Amino acid sequence: MSDYSVDPAQFIDMDGGPSSGPTIPMVVSLTFPGMDAGAHALQEGFTRIAFEAVRSAGGRPRLVDSAALELEEGAKVFEDANGIVFLGGGDVDGSCYGYTGAPPHNEYGVDLRADEYCIGLIREAVERDLPILAICRGSQLLNVAFGGTLIPDIKDFGLHRGGPGEPLFKDEEVLIEPDSEIARLLGETRLTVRNGHHQAVDRVAPALRATARAHDGVVEGTQHRTASWVVGVQWHPEEPVASTEHRATLFGELVRRAAD
Repeated sequence: MSDYSVDPAQFIDMDGGPSSGPTIPMVVSLTFPGMDAGAHALQEGFTRIAFEAVRSAGGRPRLVDSAALELEEGAKVFEDANGIVFLGGGDVDGSCYGYTGAPPHNEYGVDLRADEYCIGLIREAVERDLPILAICRGSQLLNVAFGGTLIPDIKDFGLHRGGPGEPLFKDEEVLIEPDSEIARLLGETRLTVRNGHHQAVDRVAPALRATARAHDGVVEGTQHRTASWVVGVQWHPEEPVASTEHRATLFGELVRRAAD
Protein backbone atom coordinates (compact mmCIF):
# COMPACT_ATOMS: atom_id res chain seq x y z
CA MET A 1 0.00 0.00 0.00
CA SER A 2 0.95 3.66 -0.21
CA ASP A 3 2.64 5.60 2.54
CA TYR A 4 -0.38 7.90 2.33
CA SER A 5 -3.68 7.01 3.96
CA VAL A 6 -6.71 9.14 4.72
CA ASP A 7 -7.34 9.32 8.45
CA PRO A 8 -10.59 7.42 9.17
CA ALA A 9 -11.15 9.21 12.48
CA GLN A 10 -12.60 12.30 10.79
CA PHE A 11 -15.32 10.19 9.15
CA ILE A 12 -16.03 8.16 12.24
CA ASP A 13 -16.63 11.50 13.93
CA MET A 14 -19.08 12.31 11.12
CA ASP A 15 -20.94 9.00 11.49
CA GLY A 16 -24.53 9.37 12.45
CA GLY A 17 -27.03 12.10 11.81
CA PRO A 18 -30.67 12.45 12.76
CA SER A 19 -31.49 9.72 15.28
CA SER A 20 -34.40 8.58 13.14
CA GLY A 21 -32.57 8.73 9.81
CA PRO A 22 -31.68 5.67 7.71
CA THR A 23 -28.18 4.21 8.11
CA ILE A 24 -26.06 4.41 4.97
CA PRO A 25 -22.72 2.55 4.86
CA MET A 26 -20.22 4.55 2.79
CA VAL A 27 -17.78 2.13 1.11
CA VAL A 28 -14.47 3.72 0.11
CA SER A 29 -10.76 2.84 0.13
CA LEU A 30 -8.94 5.32 2.33
CA THR A 31 -5.64 4.27 0.77
CA PHE A 32 -4.50 2.38 -2.31
CA PRO A 33 -1.17 1.50 -3.96
CA GLY A 34 0.59 4.55 -5.33
CA MET A 35 -1.55 7.09 -3.48
CA ASP A 36 0.35 10.36 -3.48
CA ALA A 37 -0.36 13.69 -1.83
CA GLY A 38 -2.70 14.79 -4.61
CA ALA A 39 -4.72 11.56 -4.59
CA HIS A 40 -4.82 11.70 -0.79
CA ALA A 41 -6.31 15.19 -0.87
CA LEU A 42 -8.90 14.19 -3.49
CA GLN A 43 -9.96 11.04 -1.63
CA GLU A 44 -10.27 12.89 1.66
CA GLY A 45 -12.20 15.83 0.19
CA PHE A 46 -14.57 13.78 -1.95
CA THR A 47 -15.35 11.39 0.89
CA ARG A 48 -16.08 14.26 3.26
CA ILE A 49 -18.46 15.90 0.76
CA ALA A 50 -20.27 12.59 0.23
CA PHE A 51 -20.70 12.15 4.00
CA GLU A 52 -22.02 15.68 4.29
CA ALA A 53 -24.47 15.08 1.41
CA VAL A 54 -25.95 12.03 3.14
CA ARG A 55 -26.21 13.87 6.46
CA SER A 56 -27.80 16.90 4.80
CA ALA A 57 -30.42 14.61 3.27
CA GLY A 58 -31.30 13.21 6.70
CA GLY A 59 -29.27 10.00 6.56
CA ARG A 60 -26.77 8.49 8.95
CA PRO A 61 -23.50 7.81 7.05
CA ARG A 62 -21.19 5.10 8.37
CA LEU A 63 -17.64 4.50 7.12
CA VAL A 64 -16.71 1.12 5.60
CA ASP A 65 -13.03 1.21 4.56
CA SER A 66 -12.49 -1.28 1.73
CA ALA A 67 -8.71 -1.01 2.22
CA ALA A 68 -8.69 -1.58 5.98
CA LEU A 69 -6.24 -4.12 7.36
CA GLU A 70 -9.20 -5.95 8.87
CA LEU A 71 -12.17 -5.76 6.52
CA GLU A 72 -15.59 -5.49 8.07
CA GLU A 73 -17.60 -8.65 7.50
CA GLY A 74 -20.62 -8.35 5.24
CA ALA A 75 -22.97 -9.34 8.05
CA LYS A 76 -21.72 -6.38 10.07
CA VAL A 77 -21.90 -3.98 7.11
CA PHE A 78 -25.53 -4.86 6.45
CA GLU A 79 -26.92 -5.48 9.94
CA ASP A 80 -28.28 -1.93 10.24
CA ALA A 81 -27.99 -0.75 6.62
CA ASN A 82 -30.95 0.86 4.89
CA GLY A 83 -29.01 1.82 1.75
CA ILE A 84 -25.38 1.91 0.64
CA VAL A 85 -22.95 4.13 -1.30
CA PHE A 86 -19.85 2.98 -3.21
CA LEU A 87 -17.41 5.84 -3.77
CA GLY A 88 -14.53 6.38 -6.19
CA GLY A 89 -10.84 5.60 -5.95
CA GLY A 90 -8.21 3.62 -7.82
CA ASP A 91 -8.54 1.52 -10.97
CA VAL A 92 -10.26 -1.86 -11.00
CA ASP A 93 -7.98 -4.89 -11.35
CA GLY A 94 -8.35 -6.29 -14.88
CA SER A 95 -8.56 -9.86 -13.58
CA CYS A 96 -11.99 -9.02 -12.13
CA TYR A 97 -13.44 -8.69 -15.63
CA GLY A 98 -11.23 -11.02 -17.67
CA TYR A 99 -8.73 -8.50 -19.02
CA THR A 100 -5.47 -10.23 -19.94
CA GLY A 101 -3.67 -7.57 -21.99
CA ALA A 102 -0.71 -5.41 -21.08
CA PRO A 103 -1.11 -3.20 -17.99
CA PRO A 104 -3.05 -0.06 -18.99
CA HIS A 105 -0.76 2.89 -19.67
CA ASN A 106 -2.48 5.13 -17.10
CA GLU A 107 -3.20 2.43 -14.53
CA TYR A 108 -3.01 3.47 -10.89
CA GLY A 109 -4.21 2.44 -7.46
CA VAL A 110 -5.10 -1.18 -8.27
CA ASP A 111 -6.06 -3.18 -5.18
CA LEU A 112 -7.52 -6.61 -5.99
CA ARG A 113 -8.43 -7.30 -2.35
CA ALA A 114 -10.54 -4.13 -2.19
CA ASP A 115 -12.12 -4.90 -5.58
CA GLU A 116 -13.20 -8.38 -4.53
CA TYR A 117 -14.51 -7.06 -1.22
CA CYS A 118 -16.61 -4.37 -2.91
CA ILE A 119 -17.94 -6.77 -5.55
CA GLY A 120 -19.16 -9.07 -2.79
CA LEU A 121 -20.86 -6.20 -0.98
CA ILE A 122 -22.52 -4.98 -4.19
CA ARG A 123 -23.96 -8.41 -4.95
CA GLU A 124 -25.27 -8.82 -1.41
CA ALA A 125 -26.74 -5.31 -1.38
CA VAL A 126 -28.68 -6.08 -4.57
CA GLU A 127 -29.84 -9.41 -3.13
CA ARG A 128 -31.17 -7.48 -0.14
CA ASP A 129 -32.74 -4.94 -2.56
CA LEU A 130 -31.10 -2.01 -0.78
CA PRO A 131 -30.95 1.36 -2.54
CA ILE A 132 -27.45 1.76 -4.02
CA LEU A 133 -25.62 4.80 -5.35
CA ALA A 134 -22.35 3.81 -7.06
CA ILE A 135 -19.96 6.58 -8.13
CA CYS A 136 -17.01 6.39 -10.56
CA ARG A 137 -14.99 3.33 -9.44
CA GLY A 138 -18.15 2.22 -7.65
CA SER A 139 -20.14 2.31 -10.90
CA GLN A 140 -17.42 0.31 -12.65
CA LEU A 141 -17.47 -2.31 -9.90
CA LEU A 142 -21.27 -2.43 -10.11
CA ASN A 143 -20.95 -3.40 -13.78
CA VAL A 144 -18.19 -5.93 -13.12
CA ALA A 145 -20.15 -7.50 -10.24
CA PHE A 146 -22.86 -8.61 -12.66
CA GLY A 147 -20.67 -9.80 -15.53
CA GLY A 148 -19.87 -6.60 -17.42
CA THR A 149 -16.45 -5.47 -18.58
CA LEU A 150 -14.47 -2.24 -18.51
CA ILE A 151 -12.40 -0.20 -20.92
CA PRO A 152 -9.04 -0.52 -19.12
CA ASP A 153 -7.67 2.74 -20.55
CA ILE A 154 -9.68 5.07 -22.80
CA LYS A 155 -7.41 5.79 -25.74
CA ASP A 156 -8.64 9.32 -26.36
CA PHE A 157 -9.57 10.47 -22.88
CA GLY A 158 -9.69 14.21 -23.59
CA LEU A 159 -13.45 14.44 -23.07
CA HIS A 160 -13.23 12.71 -19.72
CA ARG A 161 -10.23 14.12 -17.86
CA GLY A 162 -7.52 16.73 -18.04
CA GLY A 163 -4.29 16.04 -19.86
CA PRO A 164 -0.68 16.43 -18.66
CA GLY A 165 -0.21 19.68 -16.80
CA GLU A 166 -3.97 20.27 -16.55
CA PRO A 167 -6.38 19.80 -13.63
CA LEU A 168 -7.61 16.20 -13.51
CA PHE A 169 -11.30 17.08 -13.30
CA LYS A 170 -13.16 18.93 -16.00
CA ASP A 171 -16.70 19.74 -17.12
CA GLU A 172 -18.19 17.22 -19.52
CA GLU A 173 -21.62 17.05 -21.12
CA VAL A 174 -23.29 13.64 -20.92
CA LEU A 175 -26.45 12.52 -22.71
CA ILE A 176 -29.13 10.94 -20.52
CA GLU A 177 -31.68 8.34 -21.65
CA PRO A 178 -35.10 10.03 -21.33
CA ASP A 179 -36.71 7.06 -19.54
CA SER A 180 -33.89 6.59 -17.02
CA GLU A 181 -33.93 7.22 -13.30
CA ILE A 182 -31.33 9.97 -13.69
CA ALA A 183 -33.53 11.81 -16.19
CA ARG A 184 -36.56 11.41 -13.94
CA LEU A 185 -34.71 12.80 -10.93
CA LEU A 186 -32.84 15.66 -12.58
CA GLY A 187 -35.40 16.50 -15.25
CA GLU A 188 -32.77 16.78 -17.97
CA THR A 189 -31.44 14.70 -20.85
CA ARG A 190 -28.18 16.66 -21.13
CA LEU A 191 -26.07 17.22 -18.05
CA THR A 192 -22.81 19.02 -17.47
CA VAL A 193 -20.93 16.94 -14.92
CA ARG A 194 -17.48 16.83 -13.33
CA ASN A 195 -15.37 14.00 -14.72
CA GLY A 196 -11.82 12.75 -14.33
CA HIS A 197 -11.60 9.13 -15.49
CA HIS A 198 -9.66 6.96 -17.92
CA GLN A 199 -11.52 3.69 -17.27
CA ALA A 200 -15.21 3.19 -17.98
CA VAL A 201 -17.93 0.61 -18.52
CA ASP A 202 -17.42 -1.32 -21.77
CA ARG A 203 -19.82 -4.26 -22.17
CA VAL A 204 -22.80 -3.50 -19.97
CA ALA A 205 -23.74 -6.31 -17.60
CA PRO A 206 -26.97 -8.14 -18.56
CA ALA A 207 -28.56 -7.10 -15.26
CA LEU A 208 -27.91 -3.41 -16.00
CA ARG A 209 -28.82 -0.92 -18.70
CA ALA A 210 -26.87 2.08 -19.89
CA THR A 211 -28.58 5.34 -18.91
CA ALA A 212 -25.98 7.95 -19.87
CA ARG A 213 -23.27 8.28 -22.49
CA ALA A 214 -20.57 10.77 -23.37
CA HIS A 215 -20.42 12.35 -26.81
CA ASP A 216 -17.86 9.70 -27.84
CA GLY A 217 -20.25 6.91 -26.85
CA VAL A 218 -18.54 5.96 -23.58
CA VAL A 219 -21.05 4.76 -20.98
CA GLU A 220 -21.39 7.31 -18.17
CA GLY A 221 -24.34 5.90 -16.21
CA THR A 222 -26.18 2.64 -15.53
CA GLN A 223 -29.10 1.36 -13.52
CA HIS A 224 -30.22 -2.12 -12.49
CA ARG A 225 -33.02 -3.56 -14.60
CA THR A 226 -35.01 -5.23 -11.80
CA ALA A 227 -33.78 -4.00 -8.39
CA SER A 228 -35.82 -1.24 -6.79
CA TRP A 229 -33.14 1.49 -6.97
CA VAL A 230 -29.56 0.84 -8.07
CA VAL A 231 -27.91 3.76 -9.88
CA GLY A 232 -24.34 4.06 -11.14
CA VAL A 233 -22.76 7.30 -12.35
CA GLN A 234 -19.26 7.53 -13.79
CA TRP A 235 -19.02 11.22 -12.92
CA HIS A 236 -18.50 12.80 -9.49
CA PRO A 237 -21.49 14.58 -7.94
CA GLU A 238 -19.32 14.88 -4.81
CA GLU A 239 -16.56 16.84 -6.60
CA PRO A 240 -16.21 20.24 -4.88
CA VAL A 241 -17.41 22.38 -7.81
CA ALA A 242 -20.00 19.91 -9.13
CA SER A 243 -23.63 21.04 -9.19
CA THR A 244 -24.83 21.24 -5.60
CA GLU A 245 -28.40 20.82 -6.85
CA HIS A 246 -27.59 17.57 -8.66
CA ARG A 247 -25.62 16.33 -5.65
CA ALA A 248 -28.48 17.05 -3.25
CA THR A 249 -31.00 15.38 -5.57
CA LEU A 250 -29.00 12.17 -6.07
CA PHE A 251 -28.03 11.68 -2.44
CA GLY A 252 -31.44 12.87 -1.32
CA GLU A 253 -33.21 10.22 -3.39
CA LEU A 254 -30.92 7.53 -2.03
CA VAL A 255 -31.72 8.59 1.54
CA ARG A 256 -35.45 8.92 0.81
CA ARG A 257 -35.60 5.41 -0.58
CA ALA A 258 -33.50 4.09 2.30
CA ALA A 259 -35.97 5.65 4.74
CA ASP A 260 -38.86 3.89 2.99
